[in-house]
Amino acid sequence: MWEYTDKVRDHFMNPRNVGEIPDADGVGEVGSLACGDALKLFFKLGPDQRIADAKFKTFGCASAIASSSALTEMIKGLTLEEAAKISNEDIADFLGGLPKEKMHCSVMGREALEAAIANYRGVPIPMAQGEVVCECFGVTDLEIRRAIKESKLKTVEEITNFTKAGGGCGRCVERLEEILREERHEVQEIIPDQRKRGLTNIQKIKLIEELFDREIRPALRKDGGDIELIDLDGDFVTVALRGACGTCKKSQTTLKEYVEKKLREQVLDSLIVEEAR
Repeated sequence: MWEYTDKVRDHFMNPRNVGEIPDADGVGEVGSLACGDALKLFFKLGPDQRIADAKFKTFGCASAIASSSALTEMIKGLTLEEAAKISNEDIADFLGGLPKEKMHCSVMGREALEAAIANYRGVPIPMAQGEVVCECFGVTDLEIRRAIKESKLKTVEEITNFTKAGGGCGRCVERLEEILREERHEVQEIIPDQRKRGLTNIQKIKLIEELFDREIRPALRKDGGDIELIDLDGDFVTVALRGACGTCKKSQTTLKEYVEKKLREQVLDSLIVEEAR
């Protein structure tokens, strides 16, 4: 579904510094298993007060594992002051880039590092002190405002890509729009299409997969077929028919008259289903 660089693939398939440091000087933990992404970062200082060792344990996708692995490599040999300057963009750049939908993985890495440094210094985690805007993922307004400023975000969908805020139930979307206008010093609605559609790409994917599992896959499997979501680009849903459906002469009828019709009825009436080439 997403294009990954060779370096992302390398750090995913061969992650560096996986594990724990029993006598770590700093430990930072962010995310949760319930949210789908979790990262625990450990570092140990050497006699020169530079980071001599760093390890991580993570639960998440390929981008989360690669970002965590890259971060541990990046901070070794740095002072805490130098490490604290690493941004999520630095992590993504180190990996040769991340898909825009996966930028929140690099943000999670930076936040874990901040939490570990705060743990070492015995102070509160700065970004955790704000107002919780997204209850689904525990994202505060301070995290959102920083992401908007640093990465020059312009839409709620971009906020979701970078912070996951708004990617769950969607109840915080209006608050995200309000924060976005405040940070960009704009009074007018700058993302009218977001309000019109009301769903981010992450939300669309979740609803589509739920519908596939609930109704569409069981129906196709009765005839020896199956379906796979390949990609989502705006309102264009790319799928692949598998098994008997993949060789059926009526596959286009299945896609348009059944799959697309179901998606338009239960997810979004503007969705267009296309078959993967």
